[in-house]
Amino acid sequence: MKLVPVILCGGSGSRLWPLSRAMFPKQLLPLVGERTMLQETVHRLSSLEVNLAEPVVLCNEAHRFLATGQLQELGFEPTVVLEPIGRNTAPAAAVAALISVASAAADEQTLLLVLPADHVIRDPAALTAAISLAIPAAEQGKLVTFGVVPTAPETGYGYIRGGKGQEGVRPVEQFVEKPDLETARAYLESGAYFWNSGMFLFGADSFLDELKAYAPEMLAACEKAVAAADSGDGFLRLDSDAFSACPADSIDYAVMEKTERAGVIPLDAGWSDVGSWASLHEVSDSDASGNTTLGDVVAVDCRDSYLRAESRLLTAVGLEGCIVVETKDAVMVARGDRAQDVKKLVDSLTAAQREEVKLGRQVYRPWGSYDSLESAPGYQVKRLEVLPGAVLSLQLHHHRAEHWVVVAGTARITRDDEVFDLKPGEHTYIPVESKHRIENAGDEMVQIIEVQVGDYLGEDDIVRFDDKYGRQGRTD
Repeated sequence: MKLVPVILCGGSGSRLWPLSRAMFPKQLLPLVGERTMLQETVHRLSSLEVNLAEPVVLCNEAHRFLATGQLQELGFEPTVVLEPIGRNTAPAAAVAALISVASAAADEQTLLLVLPADHVIRDPAALTAAISLAIPAAEQGKLVTFGVVPTAPETGYGYIRGGKGQEGVRPVEQFVEKPDLETARAYLESGAYFWNSGMFLFGADSFLDELKAYAPEMLAACEKAVAAADSGDGFLRLDSDAFSACPADSIDYAVMEKTERAGVIPLDAGWSDVGSWASLHEVSDSDASGNTTLGDVVAVDCRDSYLRAESRLLTAVGLEGCIVVETKDAVMVARGDRAQDVKKLVDSLTAAQREEVKLGRQVYRPWGSYDSLESAPGYQVKRLEVLPGAVLSLQLHHHRAEHWVVVAGTARITRDDEVFDLKPGEHTYIPVESKHRIENAGDEMVQIIEVQVGDYLGEDDIVRFDDKYGRQGRTD
C-alpha cells in the first residue's frame, strides 16, 4: 500500500486581504509559523509510519512556481497538476486518483489522503493518529472523512452526523448544511455531530468506482482531461476543453452524500480553516490582554485585538476586539465581529479595478522576486532579488531602458553580445530594445536596484527569447 497526499492548493483567501492576494493567496503564506500553510500541510505528515508517496498538488497556473518551490524547499518533488479552471474538489480528487492509479504497480493498493492546503492543525500528532486509525477502513473500501469535534455552535461550517460504531471510523448518517445558531447549539449538545473539515482518506479505485456510479459525466470529463494533458515543462496541464466541460461539484455532493461506503472519524486536533482574520486570531498566540501582535507593533491599553505589521511600525491605543493589518501597500482595519465582511471590501476593490486585490508590492517570480519601491510618470524603481542558481529570461523591452546597480551578491549580466559579472557597487545600463538577462551563478542571493525609464513601464512590455521556466511569450 502507498499513501498519496493530494493537496488542494486553489483559492484566493480573500477574507485575509491585504496579506492574502489573488496572486499570492493564504496557502502560500506563513500565517502561524515559519513555514507556509502549504508546507505545513505536507510536513505534518512526515511522522506517519506508512509508505508515503510524493504529494500530488492541484493548483492554478499563476501559483505553479511558488507551490513547487515551497515543497522543494522541504525536499519534496511533487507532481503539480494545473487546473485550467476551478471545478471544485470532486474533479480535483478524480484527477489525482487517475494519475495515482496509472503510476501504481499492478498489485499495489493506492490510498489518497485529500487535504486542503490552507488549514491550521495545532496538534499534528492527533491528526496523524486519526489518519493511522482510518487507513485500515480505507484499505477495506471505506471512503473516510475527518469530522472535527466541535468546540462551539459554529454556523459557518457544514456538519456530519456520525452513527454508532466501532472505535475509530463510524458510519455517516447524514451530511447537513451550515445551520442557524439554534440548530448549531443542538448539534453541539447532542455530541453526535462533527464539523465537516473537507479532508478525506479513500482508495483511489474505491473513489473512482463511486464516482462512476454517482457522477459518470464528471469521471468521463476527468479521464479525457488527464488523457490529453500536457506535461512538456514539468507541470501536468489538464486539457482545457475537457476539464472546462466537467461538472463542478464537491466530494461531498458528488459522492459522499450518496455512497453507502462513507465513514467519519472524529478529529480533535486544534483544527481551523482560517477563513477570516478572526479565526486566525483564535489560533494564534496571544498575550495576557488577548492581543496577537506580529511585527513591529506597539500597543497601549488594547484588548482582544489582532495587530500585524509587515513593513513598518504599527501603533495602536485603546483598541478592543479589532483587527489591524499593515502591508507595504495597504492597511486594513476592521472590528473583529465584522471579519467575514473583509470579502465585501475586496469585492469593492475588485469593482474599482484596484491592482491591490491581485498583487502586493512585492511580486514573486520563479527566479525570485521584485519590490516596486517608487514609481511616477516616466520612471520606476525596483529591488530585484535573484535566487542562487536562478536566471531571468533573455528579453527586451520596446518602451523602457533600465539601469542596474548590484547591492549584494555577484550578478552575471547578458547585454546583447556581452556577458560580464557585476559585484556590489557596480552598475550597468540596458538601452531600449537591447536583449538582456540576469543570472545568479553564485550561492548567495543577488540584490539589484533597478531604475526603469520610459514612456510605458507595464509588465507586458516584455519580449522573451529564451526562458528556463517555459514562459516564452508570457509575462508571468
